[in-house]
Amino acid sequence: MPSEPPAPSGSTAFGSRGRRVPQGRETDRQSRWRPVSRPAHSGATAGRTGPRVDPLAVVAALYGLLALVLVVPRLRHGLGWDESVYLSQYDPRRPAAFFSAPRSRGTSLLTAPVVALTASTTVLRVVLTVLSSAALYASFRVWRPLLGTRVTALAALLFASLWITVLSGPMAMPNLWVAFGAVGAVGCFLRGRGVPLACCVAGVALFRAPDAVWLVLPMAVCAAAARGRRRMLPFLAAGLAAGLAQWIVEAYARWGGVRARLHVSSATEGDLGLHPNLGTAWHALNGPLLCRPCTSGPPDLPLTSLWWLALPLLAAAAVLLTWRDRRRGRNAPTAPIVLCVACAAALGVSYLLLIGYSAPRFLVPAYALLALPVATVAVRIARPRVLAALVVAVCAVQLCGQFLVLGRQTAETAAKDARYVAAARGLRSLGLTPPCLVTGPRALPIAYAAGCASAQLTGNNASTTRAGLLRRAALVPTALLTSRGQRPPHHARDWTPYELPGTPGWTAWKAPGREQLPPGP
Repeated sequence: MPSEPPAPSGSTAFGSRGRRVPQGRETDRQSRWRPVSRPAHSGATAGRTGPRVDPLAVVAALYGLLALVLVVPRLRHGLGWDESVYLSQYDPRRPAAFFSAPRSRGTSLLTAPVVALTASTTVLRVVLTVLSSAALYASFRVWRPLLGTRVTALAALLFASLWITVLSGPMAMPNLWVAFGAVGAVGCFLRGRGVPLACCVAGVALFRAPDAVWLVLPMAVCAAAARGRRRMLPFLAAGLAAGLAQWIVEAYARWGGVRARLHVSSATEGDLGLHPNLGTAWHALNGPLLCRPCTSGPPDLPLTSLWWLALPLLAAAAVLLTWRDRRRGRNAPTAPIVLCVACAAALGVSYLLLIGYSAPRFLVPAYALLALPVATVAVRIARPRVLAALVVAVCAVQLCGQFLVLGRQTAETAAKDARYVAAARGLRSLGLTPPCLVTGPRALPIAYAAGCASAQLTGNNASTTRAGLLRRAALVPTALLTSRGQRPPHHARDWTPYELPGTPGWTAWKAPGREQLPPGP
């Protein structure tokens, strides 16, 4: 970032605690945290009378428009697996699906007002798109006094142009909202805005409880090390406590305590521990949306994946450039850049080193934070016209690659959701109408689409026993789902099989009615 001209006499600048202090009395310690000041209007711009265009608002509007045009029309007919679980928790028309230990309630709370009013998937997608566009603007807007208008808008553009960001906007998933909360939290921390900081941290904790802990750690270390930042510690603690309160209460209510819930979460995630996962994340970069198990080779379209390899190098370059400028006495945003990189690294640790599978959405919060230092590098090197043209060309190629992956992944997601809807339609034709029960490997999304309850005997979503399943099957219409050529378990061998049209050979084994069951004890 080029240094800004000195403020005129009598002007003020932000100090280390976000207050305006006289320019002449600003200390060296405060200058390290000082946001970028706005230059005075020049004579060339003083005569302008029309309203100034906000580039960040333009980026947010384009992001929402892209999602409405490219994603919402394809995904308006069905919901994915995780979406069905989150929406079912507060849907008055459907039974709640099993809510596993690693999940947090933020996505369910966000969508609760929509599902309470309508069952339309299209309305849900549109509302989430509008909300995500507004959140993109609000979270990056916090950074404008810190990095300036151009850098902030470019950072938002870089993040919003990623295919996984566009795809996640209309979807009921938590990771994008963690990203917005993380960007807002770090910006509020640097500006000394305590109450908004606590709100952002609480929001992150509601959507992904472990991510909030990782996010707070670098900021807590920074606040403890810098005397001017120590007053942020109570706000960090308050936000974390408020966001985790519901998660902790649920841990005691359902699992017997926080430690027990963490143990169950670890087992669900495949035994959390040291699992270097860079290769798996690289393989899943361009899809599939869930790489578990991840048996695919290198990502398709490798040219569209080069940005991922360049991302840590660009972040390191941003840190070095701002550090060098600071040593030369220039007004460089060293602290914001370093803290962004530190928080992004902390948010990526659990997904790159502690689990054995991957999904493109896991690193979305880290991408959002790293977009800010990358944008500072891009603005810095784009001063000469030749380099500016090169930067524009690279960004254009990146956008084209992301849109190519977006189209493919949106089509694959829509096809998978359509299979769930087709299976639900087939179940209804077999007489499975509410109240009803669906079991089997794909029971959760299909049961939600059919308006039925779901139950699993094994796996990460195990929620009942064999005896409990048979008791419920004697009371309500019940079907067991299997894949092509798969035999049902022993307790369902006498159930009647029906192939479900519109699916890749899935079979529904319908349980006999009450009158066909032998008398029980």
